[in-house]
Amino acid sequence: MIEALSFDFVQHALLAGILVSFAAGIIGSLIVVNRMVFLAGGIAHTSYGGIGLAVYFGLPIFLGASLFAVGAALLIAVLTMKSRHRIDTFIGLIWAVGMAIGVIFVDLTPGYNVDLMSYLFGSILAVNTQDLYFMGGLLVMILLIITFGYRNILAVSYDSEYAALRGVNVRFYYTLTLILSALTVVVAIKVVGLILVIAMLTIPVYIAEKLSGSLLSMMFISGAVATFFTLIGLWFSYTYNLTSGASIILVSAVFLGIFLLLYRRK
Repeated sequence: MIEALSFDFVQHALLAGILVSFAAGIIGSLIVVNRMVFLAGGIAHTSYGGIGLAVYFGLPIFLGASLFAVGAALLIAVLTMKSRHRIDTFIGLIWAVGMAIGVIFVDLTPGYNVDLMSYLFGSILAVNTQDLYFMGGLLVMILLIITFGYRNILAVSYDSEYAALRGVNVRFYYTLTLILSALTVVVAIKVVGLILVIAMLTIPVYIAEKLSGSLLSMMFISGAVATFFTLIGLWFSYTYNLTSGASIILVSAVFLGIFLLLYRRK
């Protein structure tokens, strides 16, 4: 593995893993405390529509997937703000339509033989410099938003009605959380793929939740745990020549099992 670090694509993969892991840890914490796990899965699969459109129109994949995912997040925010008990219905619909749009546009693209596996299970070794700028910019934006809006985000996450009585703009922070979730899901797809992205957003958060006493500490513990899992998963992938995304999630699941065994013995 030390020898492999001399290659640019391995360096890019490691940096991408660190950036995305911290973003996923922070946003994954918000997704869990807001009970939006199914929503994140819906956005992940819906973003495939953006991938299909990007392929068809010759746009950067990240751009197409991001715009489509954010559009889906805004639509979900509008549809579910006042009727969150119906959120599963709307997400299921948007999920299916987004995937269908992606498949159709890929089929319509002349002479393009898309590698579906890279989007389903990740392609972290194909990360380029532009991808790293996008990932780094997203993480910086997330950190700034958490720094300056933490109290309001905390209030909306745990008791939106009380937050509204305090004068917090619940609609704004609810929509902002969805948009950040959408963008994080898109970058996480590059690492583990859209099928496995939910595991990356939830396994580290579950462990961090047991080890932390506040939302803020849970965010950063989750980010550190996710980074650890990603680095071990990349080492495992390189050593045994396995798919990186699946390796990261498998490592995460094994450590989760070990954690549960040790935690229950206390």
